[in-house]
Amino acid sequence: MPKQEFHTKIKDYRSRAGMTQEQLAELVGARRETIVFLEQGKYVPSLKLAHDIARIFDSKIEEMFFFKN
Repeated sequence: MPKQEFHTKIKDYRSRAGMTQEQLAELVGARRETIVFLEQGKYVPSLKLAHDIARIFDSKIEEMFFFKN
């Protein structure tokens, strides 16, 4: 089975909202480094964190986070 790469649209949504990584981190109770790693696809969030981030941007989890082959 081919390895799937994790991708996210957090940076796009965050930029459109005029929000910094630090501001998003504070809103969801995470560290800024966590947001950095999420945006780089180096960290797969817990369901709770994914839900909280999607909710901040009035989006669905599956629109913000996805895997590609």
